[in-house]
Amino acid sequence: MRYVSKKKLSVFCLIAMCAGVFSFGSMESTQACSRILSADNGEAVLVGRNMDWPEKTDVVFWFLPRGIKNIGLNGENSLDWQSKYSSLIIASSVQGQSFASDGINEKGLEANLLWLDESNYGKRDETKPGLSVSKWAQYILDNCATVEEAVNLTKSNQYTIVDLNVPMYIPTVGTTMARASLHLALADKTGDSAIIEYIDGKAVIYHDRNYKIMTNSPTFDKQQENLRQYKGFGGTKELPGNSTPGDRFVRASFYLKNLPQPSNLREALAHMFSVTRNAAQPYIKTLDPKHPYTAATIWSTVGDLTNGYYYFESTTSPFLVWADFSSFDSNTGAPAMKLSLSGDTDYNGNVSNLFQKADPNELKVPEFHH
Repeated sequence: MRYVSKKKLSVFCLIAMCAGVFSFGSMESTQACSRILSADNGEAVLVGRNMDWPEKTDVVFWFLPRGIKNIGLNGENSLDWQSKYSSLIIASSVQGQSFASDGINEKGLEANLLWLDESNYGKRDETKPGLSVSKWAQYILDNCATVEEAVNLTKSNQYTIVDLNVPMYIPTVGTTMARASLHLALADKTGDSAIIEYIDGKAVIYHDRNYKIMTNSPTFDKQQENLRQYKGFGGTKELPGNSTPGDRFVRASFYLKNLPQPSNLREALAHMFSVTRNAAQPYIKTLDPKHPYTAATIWSTVGDLTNGYYYFESTTSPFLVWADFSSFDSNTGAPAMKLSLSGDTDYNGNVSNLFQKADPNELKVPEFHH
């Protein structure tokens, strides 16, 4: 377990560069996603997230009440729990493998899973309960009310994250199995923030409300060091225009930093969506055969952690939809509810009343673990 404060992070990056182990250009991720936190706009704490993936996915909007029983892993010595808090989540299913990749809970905590090539959860410790990486975000949302609680739970080292392989269709390659290399971003309604990455089998935690941006490779410490090379962040380089994770990290940081102060919540949401859209990936042919996994943005979310709204925007739909906690029954024993966002059905606006009762066991643990 490694906990990295903001002050220690700068020192670590400087040592790494002096030692000659910092090679930013060679570590660019082949996957792409972006997470952006706006905590000081005066209207609401907002979290934007882009999902970039090389193929279409089935997307389902879920409401999960308190008291739902969950298993963390198929088989023996699974980390099992009963949810303390209700949640609104986005679940993506890729060729039958379902991921609760993003969500917010009733206490105003948001969790976002993004790709990180360097992720390594280590060899399975059979003495500890196992948690599939596909259930990581859901476990945090079900059990924690704040970032601080989530960080302390991670530090307790009471469970072990278990690797997962997911089938992925790549136009230039065909269907292949890819290791789900993920890191976790957390934010809560106070504006607190944390990034959790598993490197060489150990959790590395970056905990500071100023950590507002997360993309993909390289690791978060190296992203921060790269950012300091650009104007506005201590360096002299001009704003970059590529779609690599490092360039998106810099651009999102720059535009977030220079947003005008909104006069109402509507403007605050518009500002957040403007930054997430700037960090999005367009639909283009793969130009670099060495990076066939480079993917377009297929959907985006914005969580309003202050007011309990969760917004969803599909790249293939002209409409924005959202759900809010006040429309659902969070009490133990209340039904789970879902709304499919796949296909060509165009919903618009508040879709809370369109959710239908559903079996939460549909969100099962995928089979393809190491």
